[in-house]
Amino acid sequence: MISYNPKDWLTFIFRFHKADTFRKLLPLMILIGLYAEVIAYLELEYWHLPEDSRVKNISIMHGMLGFVISLLLVFRTNTAYDRWWEGRKLWGALVNNSRNLAIKLNAILEDEKDKIYFRKMIPSYAAILNKHLKDEETGKQLAEDIVLPVDHHTHRPNQVAKMMFLKINELYKNQKITGDQLIIINSEIQSFTDICGACERIKNTPIPYSYSVFLKKFIFFYVMTLPFGYVFNLGYLVIPVVVFIFYVLASLELIAEEIEEPFGNDDNDLPTQKIAENIKKHVEELL
Repeated sequence: MISYNPKDWLTFIFRFHKADTFRKLLPLMILIGLYAEVIAYLELEYWHLPEDSRVKNISIMHGMLGFVISLLLVFRTNTAYDRWWEGRKLWGALVNNSRNLAIKLNAILEDEKDKIYFRKMIPSYAAILNKHLKDEETGKQLAEDIVLPVDHHTHRPNQVAKMMFLKINELYKNQKITGDQLIIINSEIQSFTDICGACERIKNTPIPYSYSVFLKKFIFFYVMTLPFGYVFNLGYLVIPVVVFIFYVLASLELIAEEIEEPFGNDDNDLPTQKIAENIKKHVEELL
């Protein structure tokens, strides 16, 4: 995730970061500019269409459809941001639940070996969930004598939660914790699985295909027809105008595509790796 100062306007205006949509759209913008130049030349120099030509009335269609496309893009970006923000809230809840579990275990457990076990296991859940959501290989995630058996055909975060609950159940059988304490700790471990399931729901349920395809086609045909109607009013100035309109509309769609899946490695995705490292730091302080 990119760290920045939201009050620094000059940096935003004159700096082109690698995540900026201008870099990604530059090849298409050049092609759109060449296309608009060809249409302008044909209409003005070759076809010699009169200014009262019906082709000029195409601009009326653009005026009507501009309102429609703006509504679609607003809905698209809002939906994508809701997914991004929900992912951030879920990882914030994971931070809080990890702290709460560590605080309770620190007060309940007396054996230092048991504390060491959970000192490693609790942060490992966040670290493995981060890799699980990014579809990365986990490897030997846990340190020293606590090694998670890697089975790539099973659900890796569930394996960690299972190991923690087995340990809690063992402590209960050995009468190191009471039944009431077991219930309290169980609710915290259960919340980990709830958070994992909610993150998977965001990851595995993209925007409906038909909606995404329709919006891309709508933007494409809208921009492709712009030069036909506006060349009579703007002349060859229609070239930069069409390129700029395409840049604005396509950028909104690109931004929505990037943030709708917030658990990847893009610059605007959630800093889940950093959050997992903070969880490890906090749990080690508490236990």
